[in-house]
Amino acid sequence: MEFKHYTVMKHEAVDALECQDGKIYVDCTLGGGGHSELILQKIQPDGRLIAFDIDKEAIAAASERLKNYKNLTIVNSSYVDIKKALSDLGISRITGGVLFDLGASYHQFNKAERGFSFSKEAPLDMRFNQDADFSAYDVVNSYNENELVKIFSEYGEERFSKRIAKKIIEVRKSKNIETTTELADLIVNCTPRVKTSIHPATRVFQAIRIEVNKELTNVKNTLNDVLELLDIGAIISVISFHSLEDRLVKNLFRYHSQKCHCEPNQMICKCPPPKLELVNKKPIIASEEEIKENPPSRSAKLRIARCIN
Repeated sequence: MEFKHYTVMKHEAVDALECQDGKIYVDCTLGGGGHSELILQKIQPDGRLIAFDIDKEAIAAASERLKNYKNLTIVNSSYVDIKKALSDLGISRITGGVLFDLGASYHQFNKAERGFSFSKEAPLDMRFNQDADFSAYDVVNSYNENELVKIFSEYGEERFSKRIAKKIIEVRKSKNIETTTELADLIVNCTPRVKTSIHPATRVFQAIRIEVNKELTNVKNTLNDVLELLDIGAIISVISFHSLEDRLVKNLFRYHSQKCHCEPNQMICKCPPPKLELVNKKPIIASEEEIKENPPSRSAKLRIARCIN
């Protein structure tokens, strides 16, 4: 299958970095290479880009697309390893900026055997990193009822979490749940019909994907690591695709841009100066033209912050 990846808010996210020749930039989520290519075009001839991805198919496609750029280093690793990876490359500071395009790619969702889509028959998988041992199958067939309710509620904001978890446990007594369509049919059959354009399995599949790939934990930890690596003036540009990610980014940016975190009854403030300055207080969303061309773009939100200390 040809690798396909639509680059969401390509110009908005890269323009936010205010790319300059001679500076170091990081694309934490290489994907199909769309953002990376635009960054590389803007930082010639002496800028440098380090791009991360754990998906070998994405790296193969992006490597071919970007083969003519000599100032690019692709790291086949998760962005959670950013500190060590940059240190290994002799880089102590990100002088230009860093870009995150969170979530799964078009290719991952549409390649049936990757198991991300409830509309395509496939083994339960959902791993971004195909070398990882832990998959959606393990979540669905080994988590107890309380654990399933917790992730469906917290990561999927699914209101029928208890009903779905109970049914999964019931079915597991006779056989394991093997495929995406088995799980999707189970969800459809055990939940009430609600007037909505969203498929009943959407939230549960999102929750399982987040759990399998530890997405929220990884984003939070990596953003905090990145703050330690940024030079003054460097920019963080983050595209998120669901409310949990966006809320995490929003709260972290807000916290590090506030001047004071003292308790109301504290007389003398000893807080360090803020680390960030918010470039946009409200998230940037995709244009109507982009949403028509790529409907999933409607969920994307872009938040930008600049390092000031």
